[in-house]
Amino acid sequence: MTSPHHPAGSSLGATTSSSSSAASHRALELRRSRRLSLLWWVFLANGAVLVVAFLLLALSPITISAPISVGQLFLLAAGLAAMLVLNLVLLRRVLSPLFRLTELMSSIDPDRPGRRLSVAGLRSAEGTALAEAFNAMLDRLETARREAARAALSAQEAERLRVARELHDEIGQTLTAVTIQAERAASGDSGLASQELARVADAVRRSLDDVRRIARELRPEALDDLGLINALIALCSRVDAQGGPSVRREFRGKVPGLAPDVELVIYRVVQESLTNTLRHADAETVTISLVVDAESILVSVADDGKGMPPRVQRGTAGIGGMRERALLVGGRLSIESRPNEGTEVRLTVPFEEGSA
Repeated sequence: MTSPHHPAGSSLGATTSSSSSAASHRALELRRSRRLSLLWWVFLANGAVLVVAFLLLALSPITISAPISVGQLFLLAAGLAAMLVLNLVLLRRVLSPLFRLTELMSSIDPDRPGRRLSVAGLRSAEGTALAEAFNAMLDRLETARREAARAALSAQEAERLRVARELHDEIGQTLTAVTIQAERAASGDSGLASQELARVADAVRRSLDDVRRIARELRPEALDDLGLINALIALCSRVDAQGGPSVRREFRGKVPGLAPDVELVIYRVVQESLTNTLRHADAETVTISLVVDAESILVSVADDGKGMPPRVQRGTAGIGGMRERALLVGGRLSIESRPNEGTEVRLTVPFEEGSA
């Protein structure tokens, strides 16, 4: 039986947890404010050396004559060497936490997440701030890595599910019908056998077309055989032939030799953008443009449809996949959309050194 006071208790527990978190944050800020700056630690170390030198000059019976004698010169050189050694020892002790911090930062292994830098032995405020910033960066990187891996696995499973459904629903049903027609032709009237065999041939031909279409969606053979520009032209022609929005092409500039992964990213971004336009935009015209300048290649897919809601722009599986692909080749993906004014997807990919 659930107690009627349970929700209040949960709220009280959440309030207590947030209060303790705020208190620990304030305590951390207080400890950080009490730590001396690295500038002051260095100043104190050098000040200690100067104080020792001052006391030696003030209290020791050593006198310096002009011209200076060999013995006096030897004593000054020994005193200078002693002060330099003392200064080195003090500075090394002051800066030792930063040295340890550097060693720990270089030993962080991305394949072993969860390791963080300790701020317990750091004396300076700069060292503490550096360690906390590095730990916060590790938190963000590990979170982004987990989300990227989760998105990649989700996209992979979604693609496998789509292929499995198409194989089962389209090709599987077609082959089942072909089997029935072939059995009917074999056991039926010999005069009707030629008609049944013709239907079987048509069904097999349609199945082969479906297999080629699925294979083309998994890996565009035109990209391997004809290159990026011709593959984009073939993609636009297929979309234009489906009876949806009119597809226009605007290709300017000569595309240099690109790496295969860069060409694949550009092709997939255009393909995904066209698919989203066909499914959701209700557009009449979509324009595919490709502009090559001295430093980068700019690809955009712009339609005149109903636009994209802000929540969709921030993150769906398709858009997230396009952004991940762009990051893999050092590119940048941006989306501009307004209600009833259309959507434009822009991909900018810089050229690699020497490729232009």
